[in-house]
Amino acid sequence: MTAIPPKHSLTSWWRTQLHQLDDYISSELVPTESDVVIVGAGISGASVAHHLLKQHQDPSKITILEARQACSGATGRNGKSLSRGHLKPDPYSFTSELAAEYGPEAAEEVAKFERSHVDEITNLVKSEKIDCDFVVTKAIDVQLNAKECKKVKTRFDSLPGLGIKSAETVSFTDKGEAEKRSHVKGAQGCFSYVAGHMWPYKLVLHILGRCVEQGIKLYTNTAVQSVSSEKDASGRWTVDTTRGAITTKHVIFATNAYTSGVLPMYTNKIVPVRGVCCRIVPTRPVKRLLETYTLRWSWSEFDYLIPREDGSIIVGGAWSKYHQNTNDWYNNVNDNGIIESTREYFDGYMQRNFHGWENSGAYVDQIWTGIMGYSTDSLPHIGQVPGKQGQFIMAGFTGHGMPQAWLSGKGIAAMVSEGIPFAQSGIPRIFETTQARLESNRNDIFDIMGEISKPVARL
Repeated sequence: MTAIPPKHSLTSWWRTQLHQLDDYISSELVPTESDVVIVGAGISGASVAHHLLKQHQDPSKITILEARQACSGATGRNGKSLSRGHLKPDPYSFTSELAAEYGPEAAEEVAKFERSHVDEITNLVKSEKIDCDFVVTKAIDVQLNAKECKKVKTRFDSLPGLGIKSAETVSFTDKGEAEKRSHVKGAQGCFSYVAGHMWPYKLVLHILGRCVEQGIKLYTNTAVQSVSSEKDASGRWTVDTTRGAITTKHVIFATNAYTSGVLPMYTNKIVPVRGVCCRIVPTRPVKRLLETYTLRWSWSEFDYLIPREDGSIIVGGAWSKYHQNTNDWYNNVNDNGIIESTREYFDGYMQRNFHGWENSGAYVDQIWTGIMGYSTDSLPHIGQVPGKQGQFIMAGFTGHGMPQAWLSGKGIAAMVSEGIPFAQSGIPRIFETTQARLESNRNDIFDIMGEISKPVARL
């Protein structure tokens, strides 16, 4: 299947209050020249544009292209992931896996990078006065399988001895108090740490709005058809779009799941993965949840929940209902239809899982799909595209983009505007895209179908 988004998609609840720039087109045809072309208008593309302006780049020479509406991909859809709208660092779980494979120093670097996103976006929202329902709270990771809880706790306890300081920010509640602490029925234990959540579409559209006000050109409904394989005589790349061709010094692929559709060398390295999300609304008074959640039955089966100030709950998951049929989710870009087997999963979800919700009358108000970009080695691809000087990528966030993308965009912007090497970008070293990673036959995505004690791809 070609990694190109379908023209129409199911409406995500995050896209029910549309911004005036949702379908914005700066002009009928794209400019013939631009110093920087950013492909993708989600959190990644918005971050690059924002930081280029902070680094005093000429806004009139920056162009953003989006195949559909602004923020209509994963950032604005919240598929089955731990990211979009869920600003949730991982200070202990995946960190332990990174420490085992890449060493404690690299693992701590990633954990610190993710944690800094909470402070960075908090400051951004305050300084820009962004109305996006941003909340800093605690995340509660609830373990519902006693055997798995014991394994996770053992790994967690080993982290301080490895020098993983991020683990010190995490508290653990054992089975005796876990249900009371989390309000989740059958909790075998739970971990808690600082996290945040927001209305991601509103955050991104505010940033894009500021960019357009300052002179950046934005073209929605403008698909990139191809990028030249070589530079022209003047050292520029040619980007062909449905509104004409642009020559440019720099192309930035902020395309996540759809990367291979415009950058074929990433085919089978960044794979579109379809997930399911819904909004649940109580019909009778119930004590509102104040923290975000992960409910985990095994490493390969978990849901995530974001409580809204209006009392509703955004829930993503239902993996157990469709993972057996690979065609439903692997290399699938169809966010224009629902996975039918998931509908019944969310009926009565809050009543089944949370104390105090039994008589809430909670029902599914809306359900939709979202497409995430999963990398086959579980790490994002960020940096200069191998062998393509002037082309950069930030994609393949594997359902974990919100605590990685914003500062990755800052680093990419510095690489473009200041010419600094990746090592000085502030981005974790193991995130750098390399030829060796592209040549690897590794595919973590399918490992989730095997031994559940191996937490690789984070569905």
